[in-house]
Amino acid sequence: MIELAVWAPRAQRVDAIVAGEVRGLERDARGWWRGARVDPGTDYAFSLDGGPARPDPRSRWQPYGVHRASRAFEVAWLPRRGDSFRAPPLAAGLVYELHVGTFSRAGTFDGAVAHLDHLVQLGVTHVELMPVNAFPGARGWGYDGVALWAPHQAYGGPEGLVRLVDACHERGLAVLLDVVYNHLGPDGNYLAELGPYFSDRHKTPWGPAVNFDGAGADEVRRFFVDNALYWLRDFRFDGLRLDAVHAMVDQSALHFLEQLAHEVKALEAASGRPLVLIAESDLNDPRLVRSWEAGGFGLDAQWSDDFHHALHVALTGEQSGYYEDFTGVADVARALARAYVYEGQRSRHRGRAHGRPLGGDVPATRLLGYAQTHDQVGNRARGERLAHLCGPRLAQVGAAIVAVAPFVPMLFQGEEWAASAPFQYFTDHESPELAEAVRQGRRAEFVAFGWKPEDVPDPQDARTFERSKLDWEELGDGPHADVLAWYRELIALRAREPALRDGQLADVRVEHGSRWLEVERGPVTMMANLGEAGIERPRPPGQRVAASVAGVEERGERVLVPGACAVFYSQSRR
Repeated sequence: MIELAVWAPRAQRVDAIVAGEVRGLERDARGWWRGARVDPGTDYAFSLDGGPARPDPRSRWQPYGVHRASRAFEVAWLPRRGDSFRAPPLAAGLVYELHVGTFSRAGTFDGAVAHLDHLVQLGVTHVELMPVNAFPGARGWGYDGVALWAPHQAYGGPEGLVRLVDACHERGLAVLLDVVYNHLGPDGNYLAELGPYFSDRHKTPWGPAVNFDGAGADEVRRFFVDNALYWLRDFRFDGLRLDAVHAMVDQSALHFLEQLAHEVKALEAASGRPLVLIAESDLNDPRLVRSWEAGGFGLDAQWSDDFHHALHVALTGEQSGYYEDFTGVADVARALARAYVYEGQRSRHRGRAHGRPLGGDVPATRLLGYAQTHDQVGNRARGERLAHLCGPRLAQVGAAIVAVAPFVPMLFQGEEWAASAPFQYFTDHESPELAEAVRQGRRAEFVAFGWKPEDVPDPQDARTFERSKLDWEELGDGPHADVLAWYRELIALRAREPALRDGQLADVRVEHGSRWLEVERGPVTMMANLGEAGIERPRPPGQRVAASVAGVEERGERVLVPGACAVFYSQSRR
């Protein structure tokens, strides 16, 4: 039997509705209502003060979607495999971000399992799933989630997610989960009816901010910390990616993120399993990843958008929006040598000073470096990938720069073979009013950048979702196969050369011109030519172990043809 419980401190009466039967619950001093027990597999809901039936905010299973009844379920009831798995160190790893709905033709957890061997052969160590908790409709990115404890039913529900995590562990792959604790989606979000889950003092770009520091915040913080521990403990995820932590406003003496880090480390110690927390932040604030002893929050890593933005500008020449703060190759060189481009100087895009230095006490492996992510691809009007924008040759140059960077590299699904499918923004909102608002908002956003309304894909159209699915049959095609071979070459080199994984910024040597870049990390030298003319640089010592295109020149001092890169390895510099 399972005891039903819900926190609803404002309610005068709370009933559990079980198979059509209304059962009154009793309130304790903290506003929790209890008193009903149900058998496993029973559908139930809660009613506050005689109001409509609402799903359990901590529901483990929403078989009928986010608006209807919950089902009594515990992950512990399921048989598990791979109990002995322990994740490899993130600092020496390679992260692969994927979206379950578009990663396979089936668009399910089981569909993703079918392609895990490809990730193993590629050299991936950590698979990062975009949010999989329940959201409205069948398709979406997951950042409008509202049932934070229930794996999305269209993906395969809790049983399918267990199979995916176990299958990853059996293949030696760690699994990270993207979670959203800064806001909830607008459709199916009933938390405000239950209690003070949202702040009337803080806002986010996506709606009301979570109440981490106001009256009633203790139970709200507990809700989100417990959710994090649930994914790590019950599903055996090896870490979490925390979405947009800069949108979490918390003026408490103990910031929510620090509390979360402490409790996750306690779970790590109790379970004997390495666990990591990775923040998405655009603050350029190293305190997120500094230790508690050094005055930090104690998170394990954070995404590095500065490196991405600089690299994107260098490869594509785009300088609209937030890219206006970046100049290209010079900023790539700065990011490689110093981690952040902005360390306190004025940002034109923000109209103020931005960032602070990483500091010598923080290794660069506390940052993730990447050329593509779901954000930077999907938040374009048409969802173009890097190879669509600058061509596969320059995209391969970008991959080499990521591979030799001092950060933990991350790839976005399909990047490794220059997938032809875009990754577009898609939704499946059940509310016609909300669906139209999202559709018009998306069009208005890009019309302001010069797009015609008819050229902006409709996020509610199922074809937008279908276009975004990877085509696995193209892996063997000539151009795609060549790109895949290049990625495998780079990843294998990084895996076997410790100097590429040590994260020591002091040991990174970078030289550059307006359209060329040379990076030296121990015995490895990478030379990239992003321009339209050959470069005349001394050939690095050692053997050339990789070249992005055939016919790379090596006549005297001329090393690279336009739009190419080469990697050299010198045994004498080990």
